[in-house]
Amino acid sequence: MSDIIGTALLDYHSGNYTEDIKTYSSLDEEDSIPLPYLFRGFKEMPLLEQKALNLAKGTVLDIGCGAGNHTLYLQKKGFEVTALDASKGAIEVCKNRGVKSSVHSLFLDYNDSKFDTLLLLMNGIGLAGKLNNLSSFLNHLKSLLLPNGQILLDSSNIVYMFDQDEDGGFWIPNSGDYYGEVTFVMEYKNQKSPSFEWLYLDFTTLQNACAAHDFDCKLVSEGEHYDYLAKLSFKS
Repeated sequence: MSDIIGTALLDYHSGNYTEDIKTYSSLDEEDSIPLPYLFRGFKEMPLLEQKALNLAKGTVLDIGCGAGNHTLYLQKKGFEVTALDASKGAIEVCKNRGVKSSVHSLFLDYNDSKFDTLLLLMNGIGLAGKLNNLSSFLNHLKSLLLPNGQILLDSSNIVYMFDQDEDGGFWIPNSGDYYGEVTFVMEYKNQKSPSFEWLYLDFTTLQNACAAHDFDCKLVSEGEHYDYLAKLSFKS
């Protein structure tokens, strides 16, 4: 399978930056992911990410770590952090940048250890793909969490992307699927990824799913654009 993200990260890290990653989605949007943004430092991070990093405690698993920005920040602060990504190139970049502990694995295949903090930033809950996968995804998170641990995740309610009527309601297509399920294809240097599912989750839906899995789900902070940071912990 083509490692679009990994190839792009390796190029940028080795000084071979000529273009960004293009994305195509089922929302009929063409967009791009600027490579420099994937190497941002703490000051360039959105406030929700900064807040999440400041709430980290104990041992940390950075799920979908990318180029390792969050891991490197916490490592400098003295945390014991493991960076995990399904992209081989991303893990290579992490190692080259000084990440001490990294794992090349699909998230659902990883079960080597338990942690005090699980980080799912940059809409990491999107890895669940579809709403009907959320239950097994939350169960797997649960299996990696120490008794007094926490999960810090951010996501967005993408309802704003649909047409609005005069009363302020949104016209959401009645396809039977949850409106936050989006299909993406990525392209870099004329190479396209296979299509993949990504989940954007509104907070109420997340909260309801958490309640069914014995998680407390707290809204920590809201961003400026329908995005939010949530903290999950075991019900006491």
